[in-house]
Amino acid sequence: MNYIVSIIGRPNVGKSTLFNRLVGKRKAIVDVTSGVTRDRIYGNSEWNGVKFSVVDTGGFSISKNDVLEREIKNQIFIAIKESDVILFLVDIKIGILDSDREIAKILRKCKKIILLVVNKIDNGKSIYSNTDFFHLGFEKYYYISAINGSGTGELLDKLIEIFNHGEFFKKKEEILEKEFIPRFSIIGRPNVGKSTLINSFLNKNHHIVTNMSGTTRDSLDVLYKKWEYECILVDTPGIRKKSKIRDNIEFYSTMRTFNTIEYADVCFLMVDANRGWERQDMNIFRLVEKNHKGIIILINKWDLFRNTNFCTQKDYEFFIKKKIYPFDNVPILFISAKNKDGIHNILPMAYQVLKYRKNRLKTNILNKIMLPILKKNPPIPKKKNKFITIKYCTQLPSYTPKFIFFSNFPQYIKESYKRFVENKIRSHFDFVGVPIQIFFRKK
Repeated sequence: MNYIVSIIGRPNVGKSTLFNRLVGKRKAIVDVTSGVTRDRIYGNSEWNGVKFSVVDTGGFSISKNDVLEREIKNQIFIAIKESDVILFLVDIKIGILDSDREIAKILRKCKKIILLVVNKIDNGKSIYSNTDFFHLGFEKYYYISAINGSGTGELLDKLIEIFNHGEFFKKKEEILEKEFIPRFSIIGRPNVGKSTLINSFLNKNHHIVTNMSGTTRDSLDVLYKKWEYECILVDTPGIRKKSKIRDNIEFYSTMRTFNTIEYADVCFLMVDANRGWERQDMNIFRLVEKNHKGIIILINKWDLFRNTNFCTQKDYEFFIKKKIYPFDNVPILFISAKNKDGIHNILPMAYQVLKYRKNRLKTNILNKIMLPILKKNPPIPKKKNKFITIKYCTQLPSYTPKFIFFSNFPQYIKESYKRFVENKIRSHFDFVGVPIQIFFRKK
């Protein structure tokens, strides 16, 4: 059960500080400058054995003229819509402002559970502030200090109490039982044709945000429904090397793409045919693999390809598969997003990868095939005088393919042998485009 908690409030009330406190690491940027957070940022948290997602949002402003402020508000409204519980954060040192009242008015209209959280109680005296937060229209508020953690335990206890409530749990289950719509994220370096591919699927120009320079920083979800295919296509900003990121805008774009990968089912990694497979493509590929997402590699602009190093698609494909070994049974499609050449193959392949991602192998079949291979090719131990045997294997009951192999000395098995085992699983079973995890444990 995945619960979602969003932190909403005006600028500089400590939303990102609280976000970092709840997820247990410095994932959101904290700065004294107002308006640093502009996009939704996601993180995972756990309290008393209950896991949930936390969403940090940009500061809500009552300004109506600024284009960027409107985009931030859109992000906040999306966060409100997808949340189970909303933490409405206010600042005890500043008190209630017009923007706080505006937010309270909006939140009271939405049918969500709202917890009013009073932040910056950095010393006991702050509690005796003259500000009466009941004016905002909520029954109770929680005093916390996001910066030093005081009061957050009580707040988390309340969240878990809400999640474990029978009616809430039942309502959440009903939502999850609705028809599953897969998310396909289009990722890659800048200017490889990600937005063009979206436009080609939709048969129209689809502007991501505004025409203002430097505001294209967020990922955009587009519902696609045609014939038997219904999915959410996610257009993302390009991912540059860290050394090439020159300002905050590019930093936020890159961070948002990382979050998009985390919530995707299958990622379409687009590569410019003429630039070829570069180190940054490899970094993005490994990021998808690390997050255990399905992946399809799209070689775009094939109609413009002019490179004497590769004469055929087969040569190009062989070069890439050699780089990504052992996770080399990945679909590689050659397309022209602009001319719509080959794009009709993408969604059928994506649904096939989704199917492979859910593959569950019977234990007796897995052992029948794998154990003779491992007996014939036993692992060479890190230490001498250790004879390693593998007696049994099974697939774990997880959302993504995970396999566990039981051995007498699992601690002495090298990483290269793990790659060997993965390669053998891939050669005998259908896990095309799907990362798999291999674990060795003591029998």
